[in-house]
Amino acid sequence: MPKKLVIATRNPGKIVEFRRILNELSDGAVELIGTDEFPDLVDVEETGTTFAENALLKARYVANATGLPAIADDSGLCVDALGGKPGLFSARWAGVHGNDRANVAKVLDELAEVVDAKRDAHFICVAALVMPDGREALAEGLFHGRILHEPVGENGFGYDPIFSPQGMSISSAQMSAEEKDAISHRGKSLRAIAPHVMEMLEGLR
Repeated sequence: MPKKLVIATRNPGKIVEFRRILNELSDGAVELIGTDEFPDLVDVEETGTTFAENALLKARYVANATGLPAIADDSGLCVDALGGKPGLFSARWAGVHGNDRANVAKVLDELAEVVDAKRDAHFICVAALVMPDGREALAEGLFHGRILHEPVGENGFGYDPIFSPQGMSISSAQMSAEEKDAISHRGKSLRAIAPHVMEMLEGLR
């Protein structure tokens, strides 16, 4: 019988990616459930000063509240010409949490006068696994590329339409799910943490 693992996020795009990647890696041994199955859960305030701290805050809260293993991530876009911003504030860069269109527009506006050679950027994702007994694991993934001058593509979410992966001429919103998972920050972090998921879940009765 599959072991249950709670995905500690309400972001529908992230949930799709988590399920797609972890289902493949676990070969059906893990049942991934969303926080929507626990209506009493509240949104955790991301007060950490690093991606790892924020990921752990979310995973610890959900694991403690549900009594089940929980996995969370914190991720963001870091633009060289903006001194690494939006970084930790990527989801609320334009002032409202989760407004992808406004966040994209703000980044493009701030880079309006920046030439192609100076539009390098990278995504970072830190995944955190927390068990009800207190065991924890972290894994990080990076996704390098550059910022385009306008949104292109309909796939993905967040900043995908303006991010062109290193060595490519398309945006990550023009990539198939499988292509993106193979090289993305979230794909890398989840592949790195998957062995810890399997090892820790094996010890559960």
